[in-house]
Amino acid sequence: MTPRVIVRRMTLDDINQVVAIDRESFSTPWSANAYRFEVANRDTSHLVVLETYSDTNGAGLRRMLWPFARRAQPGQVIGYGGCWLIAGEAHISTIAVHPVHRGQGLGELLLASMLKHAIRLGGAYSVLEVRESNLTAQALYRKYEYAVIGRRKHYYRDNGEDALLMEARPLDGAYYQRIEARLASLSGRIHFDDRFTR
Repeated sequence: MTPRVIVRRMTLDDINQVVAIDRESFSTPWSANAYRFEVANRDTSHLVVLETYSDTNGAGLRRMLWPFARRAQPGQVIGYGGCWLIAGEAHISTIAVHPVHRGQGLGELLLASMLKHAIRLGGAYSVLEVRESNLTAQALYRKYEYAVIGRRKHYYRDNGEDALLMEARPLDGAYYQRIEARLASLSGRIHFDDRFTR
């Protein structure tokens, strides 16, 4: 069952949960200090989290089903992403969803939210690096019109794997409308309250 989530800016209080997801997601995770620096650097660094919430509708039924459902507790961070915005370049720096909640469209929600936010702040194009072996992530990025424009040899320190450099451009009004349409489609699958791009 896909949890209900709030999409909002990352705060210092989120860092412990973010670091825990980072460690489960990547072989070379960022440190807590790196996240503290990014959260404080609000001019160029834009970090987002997915925080679970619940409503009162059907609360009794949910309590009865709780032992049988893999659900996050309200107030839990289950995904995060980061984007650096410098001189029109929106660089997706990191994105991850807790392993229990993958495959539900939450990574796409994070990416779409960061791109929408970047466009509103003047982003003209977006770039990112992705492992050559990470075909799932590449499929998501292609869905958002990223194309491979280069390769960074031995980019990843843990195993020397190459990174593919991908780019989406232009981040113009038409692209913004396509993101809005994708978010509208996602709202049919995921209950989310967007407090990041308003």
